[in-house]
Amino acid sequence: MAWFLVVMLSLSAVLLMSAVAFQVKSQQAEMIRILDSKSIQYELVDISVGGELRDEMRSKAGDPTAVPPQLFNEDQYCGNYEMFSEAVEADTVEQFLKLA
Repeated sequence: MAWFLVVMLSLSAVLLMSAVAFQVKSQQAEMIRILDSKSIQYELVDISVGGELRDEMRSKAGDPTAVPPQLFNEDQYCGNYEMFSEAVEADTVEQFLKLA
C-alpha cells in the first residue's frame, strides 16, 4: 500500500494509492478531477516511506484510524472525502477547503 500527500497551495490532502482499494482510488480520482476543474494547484508527495507522515495525518484529523483521503489547509483539518463531496454538492468547496 502506498500513501500520498496532496498539497494544494497551502492545502494538503492525504491520498491512498492502492490497486486493492478501488473505492479509495475512485474517491481520489474524483477529488483530483474537481480540484483540477477549479484550478486549485496541488502536488503529490509520497508518504509511504514511513509511518510518521501517516501518523501526522491521523493526528491532524483527530482520528487515530483515519485513512485517506483526508483534507487539510496547512494544520487545519477540513474533512474527509464524504465531507468534501457534500461541499461539492453545496458548491462550497472553497469555504470547505478554507480558501475563501
